[in-house]
Amino acid sequence: MLKRFCFLLTALCISVGAFCDNDDAEARRIFEKAYNKVFGPQGCSLHYNVNLIGIYKTQGNIWYKGKKNKFVDERIDSWCDGQTMYKVYRKKKVIEVHDATSDKRDKYASKFKFTLDDFNYSMERTRDGIMLYLKQRPGAKGTVKQARALIDAQTYEPKHIKIKVALFWANIYISNFKAGNINDDIFVFPRERFGSEYRYADKR
Repeated sequence: MLKRFCFLLTALCISVGAFCDNDDAEARRIFEKAYNKVFGPQGCSLHYNVNLIGIYKTQGNIWYKGKKNKFVDERIDSWCDGQTMYKVYRKKKVIEVHDATSDKRDKYASKFKFTLDDFNYSMERTRDGIMLYLKQRPGAKGTVKQARALIDAQTYEPKHIKIKVALFWANIYISNFKAGNINDDIFVFPRERFGSEYRYADKR
């Protein structure tokens, strides 16, 4: 989902309350700062609300630190230590075990693939923050075609991300963002919390 879940050329313009900048290098530099706010070694936590044009909606909380993550949404608790992911389906009492790098860990994971070199970058400064525009370069192999990311102008923390994959757009609204102070213990699956009423399904 949102784990690779990210952010994606407009023209120069000056108007009251807004300033647009078509400097691709500056736009990419700012994007990388925002990206590292989320996926950098310091870690972060945030609340997310995802809407894939009505096809799929969910909200929850997620913690990131490098390749590690934990998330809690309306149906699932998940822990990933960078090697193995455990997904606990609370209602079904099923615990799925996945390889952390496998697309099978999430049916939407393979739909959101990209590298930072896949795009042309531009940006616009608005009253709400910096809007970053990413448009896929010809020949890029990633699945993300375009993205728009609204970030805080001072902290570079993400606020709203809109991503185009194939013909549809996904909206991700972010709140309660906090960077740093993420203990590695939070990513360890607490096996002792789940007794015999839970069934394990190894998907590796």
